[in-house]
Amino acid sequence: MPSFYAAAIVVVTIILMEVVATLVHKYIMHTWGWGWHHSHHLPHGGGLELNDLYAVVFALLAIALIYLGSLGYWPLQWIGAGMTAYGALYFMVHDGLVHQRWPFRSIPRRGYLKRLYMAHRLHHAVRGRQGCVSFGFLYAPPLSQLQQALRQRQDRPVNQDAAINDQDAV
Repeated sequence: MPSFYAAAIVVVTIILMEVVATLVHKYIMHTWGWGWHHSHHLPHGGGLELNDLYAVVFALLAIALIYLGSLGYWPLQWIGAGMTAYGALYFMVHDGLVHQRWPFRSIPRRGYLKRLYMAHRLHHAVRGRQGCVSFGFLYAPPLSQLQQALRQRQDRPVNQDAAINDQDAV
């Protein structure tokens, strides 16, 4: 098989994983899977949290796909590789940049990374699992749309530590 096809499958899988992760985050983690995900919405001093079990589940699935692909079930190894690449991007952006779970601290000042960072802060601006916005991990809608959605849900308690004001979105 030409390497072009393998690379294309990996790239398409990364893109599809953002869609899957967004749907899982919104319709599983914030509903019946809240038991694990709740730990992610609580203040914590670092280290592991129960929510990290979701990463373990996806990693085990990727490992299984790579293994099956190595047994000849094409193209499963490339799908597993794409899932693994998405997991690495998630770890760098979500855990590292957004939640500062790395030893070094850096807050983006402009561009795509700032929008992603601020969108996730807005996701955590609502206490509890209902009324949150921005469920993606590598894609974020424009901040003005997210702020407007939050304003429309003013009846919900807001986590002031996570919320941003209009000046921060510029």
